[in-house]
Amino acid sequence: QVHLVESGGGLVQAGGSLRVSCAASGRTFGNYALGWFRQVPGKEREFVAAISGSGGSTRYADSVKGRTTISRDNAWNTVYLQMNSLSAEDTAVYYCAADFQVYSRPPSGLASDYDYWGRGTQVTVSS
Repeated sequence: QVHLVESGGGLVQAGGSLRVSCAASGRTFGNYALGWFRQVPGKEREFVAAISGSGGSTRYADSVKGRTTISRDNAWNTVYLQMNSLSAEDTAVYYCAADFQVYSRPPSGLASDYDYWGRGTQVTVSS
């Protein structure tokens, strides 16, 4: 069982940067790939970025590639999402999710592969 709590959301101006964090409970944090997804009302949840349990492999959505970095600190059971050059299209609730990995593999971009989810943190970008 993994309990995920997101933080760091808020209001930011277009062109600005924001880092959201996700703290996880549990003693086997390194066995979980962590992903970030986002959702706006009326739309499906969208993949943003993911990182493998070891942190050695990452995956990004094309919409954020080059301006977003996912990282993790396994000593602190925390995963981060650093977002730069934000635009109004980035406005959404951002969710952290965990996918248990028996063997190390590249992280998935599919929401259905993730077993545990946080409650989300709102990111609003003003234009």
